[in-house]
Amino acid sequence: MTTAYLGLGSNLGRRSRNLSAARRRLRQKGARILRQSRVIETEPWGVVDQPRFLNQAVEVDWLGTPRQLLKAAKEVEAEGGRKGAPRWGPRVIDVDILLFGDQRLKQRDLVIPHPRIGERDFVRESLRELGVNTPIKPAGRW
Repeated sequence: MTTAYLGLGSNLGRRSRNLSAARRRLRQKGARILRQSRVIETEPWGVVDQPRFLNQAVEVDWLGTPRQLLKAAKEVEAEGGRKGAPRWGPRVIDVDILLFGDQRLKQRDLVIPHPRIGERDFVRESLRELGVNTPIKPAGRW
């Protein structure tokens, strides 16, 4: 088992319910949720002309690879109703891998730690709440 930290976000529909459904779907896919931060309402990041987000971080135990967790996260997003959207655009649910144990990866579609982990106050605040010291030097900036 590897301890991983995921960022969840929603700014369309019933945002709180979307976060709950994402946590349930993650459990169904094998993620054992250990703890979760409180939910924080935030201004949009990147594309500002859209509704406010609800965000939180969850700490999970995962038996598998980062790639398998990414696949599960993308399935959770699709099952939650996420459709193709512009980068940083509005979404029913967003699931980001923030940290995966002490691993560092830099691949085309998977960077761990998350490349913008140090740029988003709500991510750092949520991780601190779960006992993760930040700021973290992102893998994308080696």
